[in-house]
Amino acid sequence: MGNDIDSGKWDCFQAGLRGILIQKGDDAYEDARKLYNGMIDKSPAYIVKCADVADVITTVNFARENKLKLAVRGGGHNGAGLASVDEGMVCDLSDMRSCRVDLKTQTVRAEGGCKWRDVDHVTNAFGMATSSGIVSTTGVAGLTLGGGHGYLARQYGLTIDNLVEADVVLADGKFVTASKTENSDLFWAIRGGGGNFGVVTSFVFQLHPVHTVHAGVTLWPLEKAKEILTWYQDFILKSKTDLYGFFAFMRVPPAPPFPEELYTQNVCGAVWCYTGDFNKVEEVFKPITDTAPVFSHLGSMPFPILQGLFDDLYPSGHQWYWRGDIFKELSEEAIDKFVKHGSEIPTVHSTMHIYPIDGKVNEIGKTATAFSYRDAKFSVVYAGVDPDPKNAAKISTWAKKYWEDLHPHSAGGAYVNFLMNDEHHDRVKATYQENYRRLTQIKEKYDPTNFFSINQNIPPH
Repeated sequence: MGNDIDSGKWDCFQAGLRGILIQKGDDAYEDARKLYNGMIDKSPAYIVKCADVADVITTVNFARENKLKLAVRGGGHNGAGLASVDEGMVCDLSDMRSCRVDLKTQTVRAEGGCKWRDVDHVTNAFGMATSSGIVSTTGVAGLTLGGGHGYLARQYGLTIDNLVEADVVLADGKFVTASKTENSDLFWAIRGGGGNFGVVTSFVFQLHPVHTVHAGVTLWPLEKAKEILTWYQDFILKSKTDLYGFFAFMRVPPAPPFPEELYTQNVCGAVWCYTGDFNKVEEVFKPITDTAPVFSHLGSMPFPILQGLFDDLYPSGHQWYWRGDIFKELSEEAIDKFVKHGSEIPTVHSTMHIYPIDGKVNEIGKTATAFSYRDAKFSVVYAGVDPDPKNAAKISTWAKKYWEDLHPHSAGGAYVNFLMNDEHHDRVKATYQENYRRLTQIKEKYDPTNFFSINQNIPPH
């Protein structure tokens, strides 16, 4: 065990765990330390696979008392690799995946290690869902703490707009509940402020009547990209909020349902989700089909099927490098640049997505939660992805150039979950805008020593 930590302390620590303590040299170590982003290679000294809240409290206290750097892992999906730390300790919640629906309040409680597929599986059985992301393997904790946007955002707001309460283990080891009526300042901060304020061991989300959706993919040839992106911006912002669609540049995956003649071709496309009256499907989708896509695969499906459409394309372990931006509008000049770089997608797995964050997201005040870009219309990610480490430099360079060319046209900040570990702290400040100062004050109250620092960090005031 640790050279400067008394063996008696280690014995006491292990005796107090129901979960598993893994250290370098153990058979389980290599698998336990792996991250979703294969480009990030970190070697923590210790990994605690927590079985319950008591394990989390014990781990936080031990790390603090023995001056060990602590990283917190929920679903482990973070692109910047913030779920681990070299030579420190990882508080791993990935075995804490219980979900329970409360029919009286129409809410779901999900533990901190859950992935969205766990939540969707449970809630769909009751004909409900909450606002989440677009990939079912994404962790509930990371997506939520950064804000959370996906297929239901235009209609029901961000994930944090559906958060009712959260149980949190603080830096001093105390266990508290955060809600609008209990520790309300902490509740404000965790709705967009990332993992800066504690370990969230469970979340309670408001549910909505979403079971089966009309959804799928449409693709257009690259030569129509400017025309379609211009049309898309106007169309989606004028559509009712029960229709969602994100725009993408991509190389067509060489697999069904795509036709072989399109395999690996660079195209533009959109992924749609409609939750409204199915008797109006033809009317709602007519403007889309009128654009004459070269491929259209639309149909009715349970919401979890839509959520899992891209899971096989993006398994854990691929090389990832992404950058993000927030946009209030897509100007003609910006659209030209989107098309330029979108026409140069470097690998089949790489992509660029434009997510609409209007509708319900815009109805909430800029200072109502830590997430500040309530007047924005789009959240954008430039994602270089490939399974081969030899392509790491190629996909990173493409994503950085895309961002560098488009950033001057953006609102300045980003969706915090799209920030990488090599970006300057000014990007964090720009992301929170006028909310940043209040976040530092709340950090001072709940974590004055910046114990929780393995994140997109907000230092104490």
